[in-house]
Amino acid sequence: MTQTDTSSPIGDTTALVTAFWRDTFPHWRAQVIDGPHGVFDVLDVTGKPDLDAGKTLLAQARTLFTFAHIAQITREPAMIDATRAQAAFVDLFRRADGLYRAKLARDGTVTGNPQDEVARSYELSFVLLGLVTWNQIETSAETEALIEACWAALQTHLTDPDTGVLRNDDTKTVSNPAQNPHMHWYEACLQAYRMTRDGKWLTRAADIRTIGLRYFFDTDSGSLAEFITPDYRPLPAPDGLRREIGHQCEWAWLLSEEAHLAGRTDLTATVNALMGFAEQGGFAAQGPLKGAAYDAVSVSGAVMENRFLLWPQTEAIKALAARHMAGDPVAEGRAKALLVLMFAGWFDGRPAFVNQLDAQGETIWPEALTRVMYHIAVALTEGARAGFWPNPPAHPA
Repeated sequence: MTQTDTSSPIGDTTALVTAFWRDTFPHWRAQVIDGPHGVFDVLDVTGKPDLDAGKTLLAQARTLFTFAHIAQITREPAMIDATRAQAAFVDLFRRADGLYRAKLARDGTVTGNPQDEVARSYELSFVLLGLVTWNQIETSAETEALIEACWAALQTHLTDPDTGVLRNDDTKTVSNPAQNPHMHWYEACLQAYRMTRDGKWLTRAADIRTIGLRYFFDTDSGSLAEFITPDYRPLPAPDGLRREIGHQCEWAWLLSEEAHLAGRTDLTATVNALMGFAEQGGFAAQGPLKGAAYDAVSVSGAVMENRFLLWPQTEAIKALAARHMAGDPVAEGRAKALLVLMFAGWFDGRPAFVNQLDAQGETIWPEALTRVMYHIAVALTEGARAGFWPNPPAHPA
């Protein structure tokens, strides 16, 4: 990321974020909530849902966390009610073995498709993330039991007992292990510690982080690979060279958070390596989207995917917020500039937002994926925690 054109007046970003929480988010929430049946997975280019589509665990569990996260801040009764309803809908995905199936019909009934019964470690991480956050709003023994059952199911069914590496799913098929489940279980454990201050969650977070970095962190480049071979070796080129900038930033943010929560100083070098790799060639240096995070680059820093998904922009904002709180003097300006670019490119003139732009800033994926609101909401609240702009307003007592 270049250091030019990186400042924006605080009034501009404050106005943008204030308008988002006042107007954009409530409108989006009203459009995606499907009565008692969770949320629609996608809004189309006109801002309308597909009334015939099923519901995925990924979208439903992420939304449970998103609603709970915002409800914690605002204490708005409607937001708490929406979270309660979402928790009940997510529970319909739960199987008898404690795992959660991948997809249900729109009304929450089982589809009958064997593929929809698959349980994936990546998606299950968001169940834990949502449950531990919701449990701090309405604490119950039932939810606490679900939290421990979710963790036990991961350990029993989705973890390789010899290495601790997370399996992608419970199908017993051979596949390339992915870093993504490790990252989000790490995130969920850190969130569980924030919510409970129970040290077991810091221990669990550290264990997953250690495994994730051991198998996916490339010390030569200071970057994280997306996948490894089934026998835990680097993938050959070209797939093994691919690096997603959003994930470099997301890991850096999580490592910074663990360092803060646990009082660790030994994670700083890895944070600096990941952000150094991202900044070397991971952001557009020119053009209409100057300063935006690419979808993917190679391990050498060459652009592999000259496209711009929305979610990597939010992860860059989160990482910059963490760097600002660690004393980086230019991180605030970079974060604010990226926020202005994000709203201009992916939000302005849209019924909600769009998912992906090309190098000229033209829309190439126009739908608003419900699961992406998780990224947006956390980026904005992390920016608020860093003092960049305001949080959503608290509801009057």
